[in-house]
Amino acid sequence: MIRCILIDDESNSLEMMEWLLQTYCPEVQILAQCNSAETGIKAIRELQPDVIFLDIEMPHMNGFDMLEQFERLNFDVVFCTAYDQFALKAFRYSALNYLLKPIDPDDLKATVQRIAERQQAPSREQIDMLLQTMKQSLPRSTPPRIALTTGDGLIFVATQDILYCEAESNYTKVVMSNNRKILVAKVLKEIDDALSGEDFFRIHNSFLINVNHIKRFVRGDGGYVVMDDDTSITISRSRRQAFMDMFPRF
Repeated sequence: MIRCILIDDESNSLEMMEWLLQTYCPEVQILAQCNSAETGIKAIRELQPDVIFLDIEMPHMNGFDMLEQFERLNFDVVFCTAYDQFALKAFRYSALNYLLKPIDPDDLKATVQRIAERQQAPSREQIDMLLQTMKQSLPRSTPPRIALTTGDGLIFVATQDILYCEAESNYTKVVMSNNRKILVAKVLKEIDDALSGEDFFRIHNSFLINVNHIKRFVRGDGGYVVMDDDTSITISRSRRQAFMDMFPRF
Protein backbone atom coordinates (compact mmCIF):
# COMPACT_ATOMS: atom_id res chain seq x y z
CA MET A 1 0.00 0.00 0.00
CA ILE A 2 1.26 3.46 -0.98
CA ARG A 3 0.32 6.13 1.56
CA CYS A 4 -0.25 9.62 0.12
CA ILE A 5 -1.30 13.18 0.95
CA LEU A 6 -3.07 15.46 -1.54
CA ILE A 7 -2.18 19.16 -1.44
CA ASP A 8 -4.10 21.62 -3.64
CA ASP A 9 -5.81 24.93 -2.89
CA GLU A 10 -8.74 24.10 -5.21
CA SER A 11 -11.36 21.84 -3.63
CA ASN A 12 -12.59 20.49 -6.98
CA SER A 13 -9.03 19.41 -7.83
CA LEU A 14 -8.77 17.57 -4.51
CA GLU A 15 -12.10 15.85 -5.12
CA MET A 16 -11.10 14.85 -8.64
CA MET A 17 -7.74 13.45 -7.51
CA GLU A 18 -9.45 11.50 -4.73
CA TRP A 19 -11.87 9.98 -7.25
CA LEU A 20 -9.10 9.17 -9.74
CA LEU A 21 -6.97 7.42 -7.12
CA GLN A 22 -9.88 5.46 -5.67
CA THR A 23 -11.05 4.45 -9.14
CA TYR A 24 -7.78 3.69 -10.93
CA CYS A 25 -5.18 3.22 -8.18
CA PRO A 26 -6.73 1.23 -5.31
CA GLU A 27 -3.24 0.44 -4.03
CA VAL A 28 -2.93 4.10 -2.94
CA GLN A 29 -4.26 5.09 0.48
CA ILE A 30 -5.14 8.77 0.97
CA LEU A 31 -4.06 9.88 4.45
CA ALA A 32 -5.12 13.53 4.19
CA GLN A 33 -6.32 16.23 1.83
CA CYS A 34 -4.88 19.70 2.38
CA ASN A 35 -6.01 22.97 0.79
CA SER A 36 -2.85 24.98 1.53
CA ALA A 37 0.89 24.54 1.75
CA GLU A 38 0.80 25.33 5.46
CA THR A 39 -1.66 22.54 6.28
CA GLY A 40 0.26 20.27 3.92
CA ILE A 41 3.50 20.79 5.86
CA LYS A 42 1.77 19.91 9.11
CA ALA A 43 0.16 16.78 7.65
CA ILE A 44 3.43 15.56 6.13
CA ARG A 45 5.27 15.91 9.44
CA GLU A 46 2.53 14.16 11.37
CA LEU A 47 1.59 11.38 8.96
CA GLN A 48 4.91 10.64 7.18
CA PRO A 49 3.46 9.73 3.74
CA ASP A 50 5.22 7.76 1.03
CA VAL A 51 4.25 10.32 -1.60
CA ILE A 52 2.52 13.68 -1.91
CA PHE A 53 0.51 14.90 -4.89
CA LEU A 54 1.40 18.59 -4.88
CA ASP A 55 -0.15 21.51 -6.73
CA ILE A 56 2.48 24.09 -7.69
CA GLU A 57 0.47 27.32 -7.91
CA MET A 58 -1.02 28.06 -4.48
CA PRO A 59 -1.52 31.41 -2.73
CA HIS A 60 0.75 32.53 0.13
CA MET A 61 3.21 29.66 -0.41
CA ASN A 62 3.62 27.73 -3.66
CA GLY A 63 4.63 24.09 -3.97
CA PHE A 64 8.33 24.83 -4.41
CA ASP A 65 8.43 27.10 -1.37
CA MET A 66 6.67 24.40 0.61
CA LEU A 67 9.32 21.82 -0.20
CA GLU A 68 11.99 24.28 0.96
CA GLN A 69 10.58 23.92 4.48
CA PHE A 70 11.93 20.36 4.68
CA GLU A 71 15.61 19.80 5.42
CA ARG A 72 15.46 16.54 3.48
CA LEU A 73 12.70 14.90 1.50
CA ASN A 74 11.87 11.43 2.80
CA PHE A 75 8.77 11.18 0.62
CA ASP A 76 8.22 11.09 -3.13
CA VAL A 77 6.63 14.05 -4.90
CA VAL A 78 4.24 14.16 -7.84
CA PHE A 79 3.81 17.72 -9.10
CA CYS A 80 0.30 18.41 -10.37
CA THR A 81 0.39 21.34 -12.76
CA ALA A 82 -1.51 23.20 -15.42
CA TYR A 83 1.76 24.51 -16.90
CA ASP A 84 2.17 24.27 -20.65
CA GLN A 85 4.83 22.68 -22.84
CA PHE A 86 7.53 25.17 -21.85
CA ALA A 87 7.52 24.01 -18.22
CA LEU A 88 7.08 20.33 -18.99
CA LYS A 89 10.60 20.25 -20.43
CA ALA A 90 11.88 21.30 -17.01
CA PHE A 91 10.17 18.36 -15.33
CA ARG A 92 11.60 15.94 -17.88
CA TYR A 93 15.12 17.30 -17.51
CA SER A 94 15.01 16.89 -13.72
CA ALA A 95 13.48 13.37 -13.93
CA LEU A 96 10.73 14.29 -11.47
CA ASN A 97 7.17 13.01 -11.56
CA TYR A 98 4.47 15.36 -12.79
CA LEU A 99 0.86 15.14 -13.89
CA LEU A 100 -0.60 17.68 -16.29
CA LYS A 101 -4.05 18.98 -15.39
CA PRO A 102 -6.65 17.83 -16.32
CA ILE A 103 -5.13 14.55 -15.17
CA ASP A 104 -5.32 11.58 -17.50
CA PRO A 105 -6.06 8.27 -15.69
CA ASP A 106 -3.42 6.39 -17.71
CA ASP A 107 -0.77 8.95 -16.78
CA LEU A 108 -1.78 8.66 -13.13
CA LYS A 109 -1.54 4.85 -13.18
CA ALA A 110 1.88 4.96 -14.86
CA THR A 111 3.14 7.49 -12.30
CA VAL A 112 1.93 5.40 -9.36
CA GLN A 113 3.59 2.36 -10.90
CA ARG A 114 6.92 4.20 -11.16
CA ILE A 115 6.67 5.24 -7.53
CA ALA A 116 5.92 1.67 -6.43
CA GLU A 117 8.93 0.35 -8.32
CA ARG A 118 11.39 3.06 -7.40
CA GLN A 119 10.69 3.63 -3.69
CA GLN A 120 13.09 6.56 -3.66
CA ALA A 121 12.47 10.17 -2.69
CA PRO A 122 13.64 12.95 -5.02
CA SER A 123 16.94 14.60 -4.16
CA ARG A 124 17.43 18.27 -3.37
CA GLU A 125 19.58 18.47 -6.52
CA GLN A 126 16.61 17.37 -8.63
CA ILE A 127 14.38 20.06 -7.12
CA ASP A 128 17.07 22.71 -7.69
CA MET A 129 17.53 21.53 -11.28
CA LEU A 130 13.79 21.74 -11.85
CA LEU A 131 13.64 25.33 -10.63
CA GLN A 132 16.65 26.40 -12.65
CA THR A 133 15.44 24.76 -15.85
CA MET A 134 11.92 26.08 -15.39
CA LYS A 135 13.16 29.65 -15.07
CA GLN A 136 15.01 29.20 -18.37
CA SER A 137 12.10 27.47 -20.11
CA LEU A 138 9.07 29.53 -19.16
CA PRO A 139 8.13 32.64 -21.11
CA ARG A 140 8.96 35.74 -19.11
CA SER A 141 6.13 37.38 -17.24
CA THR A 142 5.80 41.14 -16.99
CA PRO A 143 6.97 42.53 -13.62
CA PRO A 144 4.15 44.21 -11.62
CA ARG A 145 6.23 47.39 -11.04
CA ILE A 146 9.21 48.99 -12.69
CA ALA A 147 11.63 51.76 -11.69
CA LEU A 148 12.02 54.39 -14.43
CA THR A 149 15.32 56.28 -14.52
CA THR A 150 14.82 60.02 -14.97
CA GLY A 151 17.17 62.97 -14.83
CA ASP A 152 16.70 63.48 -11.10
CA GLY A 153 16.16 59.96 -9.76
CA LEU A 154 13.74 57.04 -10.07
CA ILE A 155 9.99 56.95 -10.58
CA PHE A 156 8.21 53.75 -9.58
CA VAL A 157 5.14 52.86 -11.63
CA ALA A 158 2.77 49.93 -11.99
CA THR A 159 3.40 48.31 -15.38
CA GLN A 160 -0.34 47.77 -15.88
CA ASP A 161 -0.73 51.57 -15.96
CA ILE A 162 1.73 52.04 -18.85
CA LEU A 163 -0.07 52.68 -22.14
CA TYR A 164 2.94 52.70 -24.44
CA CYS A 165 6.60 53.69 -24.70
CA GLU A 166 7.99 55.80 -27.55
CA ALA A 167 11.63 56.10 -28.56
CA GLU A 168 13.05 59.62 -28.53
CA SER A 169 16.70 59.47 -29.61
CA ASN A 170 18.65 58.15 -26.58
CA TYR A 171 15.61 58.53 -24.33
CA THR A 172 12.19 56.90 -24.07
CA LYS A 173 8.87 58.63 -23.43
CA VAL A 174 6.63 56.48 -21.21
CA VAL A 175 2.95 57.38 -21.47
CA MET A 176 0.77 56.41 -18.51
CA SER A 177 -2.97 55.72 -18.37
CA ASN A 178 -3.55 58.97 -16.43
CA ASN A 179 -1.98 60.87 -19.39
CA ARG A 180 1.26 61.44 -17.46
CA LYS A 181 4.36 61.38 -19.67
CA ILE A 182 7.72 60.38 -18.21
CA LEU A 183 10.98 60.93 -20.08
CA VAL A 184 13.27 58.03 -19.18
CA ALA A 185 17.05 58.12 -19.57
CA LYS A 186 17.10 54.73 -21.33
CA VAL A 187 16.78 53.67 -24.97
CA LEU A 188 13.61 51.83 -25.94
CA LYS A 189 15.41 48.48 -26.25
CA GLU A 190 16.34 48.59 -22.56
CA ILE A 191 12.72 49.32 -21.62
CA ASP A 192 11.60 46.51 -23.91
CA ASP A 193 14.01 44.06 -22.23
CA ALA A 194 12.74 45.06 -18.77
CA LEU A 195 9.05 44.76 -19.71
CA SER A 196 9.39 41.73 -21.97
CA GLY A 197 6.42 39.48 -21.33
CA GLU A 198 2.92 38.70 -22.49
CA ASP A 199 1.55 42.19 -21.73
CA PHE A 200 3.95 44.23 -23.88
CA PHE A 201 4.69 44.05 -27.59
CA ARG A 202 7.27 45.91 -29.71
CA ILE A 203 4.86 46.93 -32.42
CA HIS A 204 7.32 49.20 -34.23
CA ASN A 205 10.98 50.17 -33.93
CA SER A 206 9.85 53.31 -32.14
CA PHE A 207 6.96 51.94 -30.08
CA LEU A 208 6.41 49.38 -27.33
CA ILE A 209 2.73 49.03 -26.40
CA ASN A 210 0.77 47.52 -23.54
CA VAL A 211 -1.64 45.19 -25.35
CA ASN A 212 -4.15 45.51 -22.50
CA HIS A 213 -4.68 49.17 -23.48
CA ILE A 214 -5.47 48.64 -27.16
CA LYS A 215 -8.88 50.07 -28.04
CA ARG A 216 -9.07 48.79 -31.61
CA PHE A 217 -7.12 47.65 -34.66
CA VAL A 218 -7.58 49.31 -38.07
CA ARG A 219 -6.49 47.56 -41.27
CA GLY A 220 -6.15 50.71 -43.37
CA ASP A 221 -2.79 52.34 -44.16
CA GLY A 222 -0.92 49.10 -43.57
CA GLY A 223 -2.52 48.56 -40.19
CA TYR A 224 -2.44 50.51 -36.95
CA VAL A 225 -3.81 50.30 -33.41
CA VAL A 226 -5.73 52.91 -31.46
CA MET A 227 -4.78 53.05 -27.78
CA ASP A 228 -7.04 53.96 -24.85
CA ASP A 229 -5.90 57.60 -25.06
CA ASP A 230 -6.87 57.64 -28.78
CA THR A 231 -3.24 57.67 -29.97
CA SER A 232 -2.82 55.84 -33.28
CA ILE A 233 0.33 53.72 -33.63
CA THR A 234 1.39 52.09 -36.87
CA ILE A 235 2.22 48.39 -36.87
CA SER A 236 5.52 47.57 -38.52
CA ARG A 237 5.05 45.32 -41.56
CA SER A 238 7.58 42.81 -40.22
CA ARG A 239 5.76 42.57 -36.87
CA ARG A 240 2.16 42.53 -38.07
CA GLN A 241 1.72 38.76 -38.26
CA ALA A 242 3.27 38.18 -34.82
CA PHE A 243 0.95 40.84 -33.45
CA MET A 244 -2.15 39.29 -35.02
CA ASP A 245 -1.19 35.84 -33.71
CA MET A 246 -1.40 37.13 -30.13
CA PHE A 247 -5.19 37.38 -30.21
CA PRO A 248 -7.88 34.78 -30.89
CA ARG A 249 -10.35 35.97 -33.50
CA PHE A 250 -14.02 35.09 -33.84
